[in-house]
Amino acid sequence: MTLTPLRFKPGINREITPFANEGGWVDGDKIRFREAYPETIGGWSSFNSQTFLGTARSLHPWVTLTGKQLLSLGTNLKYYIAEGGQPLDITPIRLTTAAGATTFAATTGSTTIVVSHTLHGARLNAFITFSDAASLGGDITADILNAEHQITRVIDTNSYEIDVGVAATASDTGDGGTLTVAAYQINPGLDTVTFGTGWGTGPWSRGTWGSSSDTSVTTGQLRIWSQDNFGENLIFCARDGGIFYWDASLGTSSRGVNIVDLEGSQAAPTVARRVLVSERDRHTIAFGCDPEFDPGVQDPLVIRFSDQENVLEWRARETTTAGELRIGTGSGIVTAVQTKQQILVLTDISAHTMQFIGAPFTFGLSEVSTNVSIAGPNAAVAAGDNVFWMGKGEFYAYAGQVQQMDCLVKDYVFSDINLAQIGKVAAGHNAAFSEIWWFYPSAASTENDRYVVYNYAQNVWYYGTMARTAWIDRGTYAYPLATCPTGCIFYHEFGLNDGSINPPIAINAFIESSAVDIAEGDQFMFASRLLPDITFRKSTGTPLATFTLKAKNFPGGALFGDDATTTVRSATVPIEQFTTQTFVRIRGRAMALRVESNQTETAWRLGVPRLDIRTDGRR
Repeated sequence: MTLTPLRFKPGINREITPFANEGGWVDGDKIRFREAYPETIGGWSSFNSQTFLGTARSLHPWVTLTGKQLLSLGTNLKYYIAEGGQPLDITPIRLTTAAGATTFAATTGSTTIVVSHTLHGARLNAFITFSDAASLGGDITADILNAEHQITRVIDTNSYEIDVGVAATASDTGDGGTLTVAAYQINPGLDTVTFGTGWGTGPWSRGTWGSSSDTSVTTGQLRIWSQDNFGENLIFCARDGGIFYWDASLGTSSRGVNIVDLEGSQAAPTVARRVLVSERDRHTIAFGCDPEFDPGVQDPLVIRFSDQENVLEWRARETTTAGELRIGTGSGIVTAVQTKQQILVLTDISAHTMQFIGAPFTFGLSEVSTNVSIAGPNAAVAAGDNVFWMGKGEFYAYAGQVQQMDCLVKDYVFSDINLAQIGKVAAGHNAAFSEIWWFYPSAASTENDRYVVYNYAQNVWYYGTMARTAWIDRGTYAYPLATCPTGCIFYHEFGLNDGSINPPIAINAFIESSAVDIAEGDQFMFASRLLPDITFRKSTGTPLATFTLKAKNFPGGALFGDDATTTVRSATVPIEQFTTQTFVRIRGRAMALRVESNQTETAWRLGVPRLDIRTDGRR
């Protein structure tokens, strides 16, 4: 008999047929490639015990001058800073009323309170904190009213409802007194893109008379935050909203403040799509903002930058380095990514570089590509001087010039993606493994539930299932951090298990090859013995990996016979000593190999298994 080594090309390939991909991998989940061989990814564990409200789509870590390790994250409902692991609310206040501007009305037997406030400007799910209110007279006490509440229903422009959790009695007939003050947090944004359909949807005269009125247009903007450090302080911006400043010296009990309200602020943008601070020259830059001489009117192609080292001065004068640029292609700036040497600005159809050039213009802008696309504001990430991003049907890379990437899983990804929610795509860099990750929503999901990975060191692709909405690489923290749709933060590449619940559960990982022929596929083969080549790296206890051989007769035929066996590391032998051989009985013209594990504290790396085969007939 002949021992045949099972060597497979690194990476997963879904662009060709399984037989054309002979000697390659065709499917997998929770695996990566290192030095051309597959292994399981690392586990994840909870960053903290307290969840946050809303869906987070941004994370930003830094350390203050006093050594405090901080993490900011923005959700569709709030903005937080985590200190010591716990998220603390620093959501800015948009309006504080005069005393007595709000009154309350209760209904006997109901926990719902109607709040009256003329032209309140609040949206559904917005948060308000009341102070100095008086008891309504019965069970609805002052302590119940003087707290943070969330709007459960907007009745009209002058009234809304909150739920206080305590049913009113007949004695609750007061209005809260004449001293009540309401502090309204900035209005929340969407966590899911919504669309309108039917008559009246979209602009007037869209299409021809008699054409279908079932048009669909976006009726809301996803709440996506951008942020950067200005020294130890924080600049952050809600997409198509205001720009805010948080002073670290005031502590996490203080809230962010709109930069237009800061003392000494001059001509600061009132609205922007994205904000960052240039690393080399310390200018604060607002993308897709209102021009200096047309405040309040957003131009999605305008870029403005503050005076150097001065977040307050935005006037373009001979005595400042502040200024303004405008991109000439596209309908709007989607995102901007900072590299070591420059900033790459991406519109919906073009790519531009922005570089510091000094006086008198401060920054220069150059178009480097047209006819490109980008999935959403968080779909691009920098790795050194390179930028990688997911488009709407393609993947792109910038390394001095823009190139479409040769992706061997492109059809798999874009044939099963929810295009209505593609703006949720979140890119992340995992430098320890030379990986760029993209989390995206599959066609059947409204939230990110899958990922695709490009390994730039090995130039290979792989994918899997995982629900994550934002990712940052290790640096300030020892491990990468990611958020999930249920309000949790996880350390990644931490341990070997799925730590999303307690106690942790197993990570179900597998990889499967295309079929391998014997000779030219014109003969049957009989496999009788498998010599696994696998190491259970870092595993404890008695880790298991299941090897499954699948036989196939014709390219279009099904994989019919399964022989499964388990590779076991003995607890009584050295960690690198594993099962030496296992016996199987399976026949076919071609065979595929599947390796999988579903047990806690298990991680493995596959080498070159060998199969004892001979030519055979099939009866």
